[in-house]
This record gives sequence, C-alpha cells and structure tokens, in this order.
Amino acid sequence: MAHEKDHQRELVSRQSRVRGMMLGLALGDTVGAARGALPASGPLRAGVSTQLACFTVEGIIRAQVRGNHKGICYAPGVVLHAYSRWAFLQGIETEKMRDRWASHTASWPDGWLARVPALGERRGSAPATVAALSRIDAGEEQMATTSRGHHALTRGLPIAVTGLGGITQADAVAALTHGDPAGRSATVHAAVLAHYCLTDSDSEPGRSVRDALQAGITALAPRDERGGLVATDEEHSRLGATFQLAVDEPADPSRLAQLAPDPTAPSALLGGLYVAASFPDRTAFPAALDFAAKAPDGESVACVAGALLGAVHGVEALPVPLVSRHELAWVLDTLARDLVLELDDSPSGSEYIQGWDAHWWERYPGW
Repeated sequence: MAHEKDHQRELVSRQSRVRGMMLGLALGDTVGAARGALPASGPLRAGVSTQLACFTVEGIIRAQVRGNHKGICYAPGVVLHAYSRWAFLQGIETEKMRDRWASHTASWPDGWLARVPALGERRGSAPATVAALSRIDAGEEQMATTSRGHHALTRGLPIAVTGLGGITQADAVAALTHGDPAGRSATVHAAVLAHYCLTDSDSEPGRSVRDALQAGITALAPRDERGGLVATDEEHSRLGATFQLAVDEPADPSRLAQLAPDPTAPSALLGGLYVAASFPDRTAFPAALDFAAKAPDGESVACVAGALLGAVHGVEALPVPLVSRHELAWVLDTLARDLVLELDDSPSGSEYIQGWDAHWWERYPGW
C-alpha cells in the first residue's frame, strides 16, 4: 500500500510540473503577445505557439500509442501528422492535407483535439511552419524552409517531457519546417533545459529554478558521448554567460534586448533563460512574464520563460486569475495529464496487453 501511495504521489507531482510547463508556456505566449497589457476582463486568447504546442503533445501521445500497438514508429512523422491537423483546422491547403492523410480513416482529422473550436482560430502568424506544411506533397525531406524562427522551439518545448532519450528527436521535429542549424540546435537545447526544470528536486525557495537551469547547462557541455544533445563550445559559452548575467544583473531590460534582439529560436532560448534565472522565486511568475513581454519579441521570450518557470514550480504556482481566463486552459491541462499518463502506463495497452481505458485509442488514434 505504501508503495502504491508513493507512486501515486510521484505521478501527481510529475503531472503538476508538466501542467505547469504547458500552462506557463501558454500564459507567456499570451502575455508576450499583448506586451504585458492584458485586457482587464474576458477570455485570454491563445497564441499560435500554444496551438502548435498542443499538437506537439498530441503527436507525442499518438506516437507512443502507435509504438505500443504496432512495435514500430517514427515519432517525428506522427508529429508532422499532428501539425497537418492543425493546418487543416486553420484552412491551410486543406485538399493537400486530405490527400496526404484522409485515406487512412473515414473521419479525418481524427482524435479529440481536432474538435476544439479555438484551435481553428487564427492566433498570430507562424510563416515558416505554414510555408513548410503547404509543401507537404513534396515530402518530408523537401518541405522545410531555411528559417530559424522561434516557432520550432516554442512548439517543441513539450518534447522535454519524454526525457533525454526522446529529446534526441527534437532536432528532427524542428527540421520538419525549420532548416536553419542554429535554430534547430536552440530547439534541442531549450528542451534539455525544460527537462531539467521538470525533473529537478525541490530545494530551498528561489534556488530550484537556478539549480535546474544550471544542471541543464552543465548537461549540454561539449563532450563526445552525448551526440546531438550537447552544445558547441560557442553555444555552451553563451548559455553559461546568459545564466551568470541573470545572477549578477537580473531583470535588466537592456541586457534582455541584447540577448534576445529578434524573433529567432536562439533569441528565444537566451531571452527565456535570462528571464527565468532573473525571477527564480515561486511568487515572481507574473513579474517574470511582464518583464519578458518587454523584449523586442516578447511573445517568444515570455513563452520560453513561462514554460521553464512553470516546469519547476508546478501548476499550483501559476496565477489563478490568468489561468482561469485562458481559452485553452482545459485543453492544455488535459493534454498535460494525458501525456504523463501515456508515458507512465499506456491506457490503451499494447499489442499484447489489454488496455484499461476503452476510449483511449479513439481519443489518440495510433495508426
């Protein structure tokens, strides 16, 4: 009984952190897009990074389901299918999307996420993602643009939940639409930092954020045996210097503008790191997002900072007045819970084991 309770408590704790990461990402996206000037009342709209992050999570879950039931799965391809469902809901090259995917099932797009009305609403611009998906008929190897824009990074943050082994595929997921090497590297490095924020053990208040980020930066130090999960000497030096700036000169607007001057993935990474390390206290989450929103591209910086801080502190630390107003709060919370559940104990079972949730496959088809 004690062992069962320990596992239950661990599961709830992990869910809290993943929920915090997803909702923190979304709040950062929204606050950043508004430059910190949110309306006093009414629903808060999700940004396009949040929409895409939702489909990243759904793609990860469906890839896991497919692997469990069929024994073989190329996860980036399943995530591409998820992004194609987003594109279809957005009205982007709908016939191409149907031609590519609808032959597998009579009711496409399938899965519960495709029935969420807000995911069909235009919420900002993701030009490289749209351009690449519009060329889906050219094949995965020919789709990608040369962009280093931040959407590959912000939408890819949920990959952190899959662990360091899963993060090795973050580069391939980014490369579906964004071909620039620096942007792809930043995507991987952001996922590694988020992973350490999700898994860092609690310490004294204010230290856990910096401890987690420092552990992630240390893990990215150049060495041969870690392959694609390490930074180059130059990249690692920038990460270390950014962290130290946050410790020595926290919340300096001019420093933030220097670190994150544009809407690229490297800027989002450094800016988000600087903000998160500048505001390590659990109660400072709203102030962190307000500060991040003042960056030259506040949307991407606040998105990353919100995800990192939410991952460390857990969902309970997020401001209730904002979470309760966000139009995708329930969707994000459900996806976060389901992702942890799928990785912990496949509800649909596997090829040889009976599942315990008869509706899981319908919600997350694994074909």
